[in-house]
Amino acid sequence: MHLRDVSPDDVDAYVRMRCDPIMMADLGGPLPAEGMADKVRRDARQAAADLGWFKMIVPDGAGPDVVAGTVTLRSCDTDEGPISEMGWMVLPAFQGQGLGKRAVRTLLEQAREQDRWGLVHAFPATGNAASNGICRSVGFRFLSEVDVSFAGRALRSNHWVVDPGTDLA
Repeated sequence: MHLRDVSPDDVDAYVRMRCDPIMMADLGGPLPAEGMADKVRRDARQAAADLGWFKMIVPDGAGPDVVAGTVTLRSCDTDEGPISEMGWMVLPAFQGQGLGKRAVRTLLEQAREQDRWGLVHAFPATGNAASNGICRSVGFRFLSEVDVSFAGRALRSNHWVVDPGTDLA
């Protein structure tokens, strides 16, 4: 598995992840396809400017156009101030193969090596056993259940935090 920056050509992958009812079940349901090209362009611009890490997960032996999912690490504004937030999605055909866990670990190791991002937070839905399991397995510490906003939707989530410099399992 390797990670590559998102590019403007990744609209189809974003649509397959963010507009699919199964993929978005824990995130309030599918998003409209009409906004995906703009979302991909914004993410690609931020990745190119190194303002955030927006990565596509590419399975071993696959060409760069074969995408298993995404993993991101970016700065987010909260009521308490800015935080570094991580998120990931893995398409159903690639789930259960450890790709999400490897992608999360790879990005956290990169954050550690570059001494960048500080504490990293993740907010998987309380019912998303796979994502909460990834948090546990790579060294995130559970803080609490919280209500978060995603795409204008209020979601009940678990709040996890990890210090890539000291906490990676």
